[in-house]
Amino acid sequence: MASEADKAALGITWEADPAPVDYRFYWSEGNPKALEDKEESDENGNPLYVQEYDAATESMVDTTERLVTKGLKSTWIAQVKDTAGKMLASTDWMVIRKAERDVAIPEAVAAQRAAIVAEADRLEAAINLCENVDQLIAVVGDQNWQN
Repeated sequence: MASEADKAALGITWEADPAPVDYRFYWSEGNPKALEDKEESDENGNPLYVQEYDAATESMVDTTERLVTKGLKSTWIAQVKDTAGKMLASTDWMVIRKAERDVAIPEAVAAQRAAIVAEADRLEAAINLCENVDQLIAVVGDQNWQN
C-alpha cells in the first residue's frame, strides 16, 4: 500500500464523493427541472403540435393539440391524484353500492375517504403555490396519507 507521501509525489489527491442529486427534482447538481408546464416551439418560435400517424400519407402530421412539456408541478399533482385514487379504489364499491341501492357507507370508511380526499386537495393546493424547487421538495416530503 502506498504512503500518503508516495501518493502526493504522484499527484494523487483525495476528493470526497459528490453530493447525491435527487433526480426527481434536478437534472444534475444545481440544475433544477422546470416547475411549470411549457408549450414547446421550434427554433424560430413557431408553436409545435402533437403529431399522429396518417395512414393515407404514411407520414406524421400535426394535430390541433399543442405539444407541452410537463413541469414538476403537473407531474407531482398527477402523482398525488394517482396515490389518492389507489387508496380510494378499495372502497369505491361502497360508494357505488350507496348510489345504486342506498346502502350506508360505514362511518369509518367515509371518514377515511374524506381524509384521503382532503390530503390530496391540500397537497395539490400546496404544490400549486410553490415558487421554487426547494418549496416543492418540502411539500412532497410533508405528505400525510392516513392508512
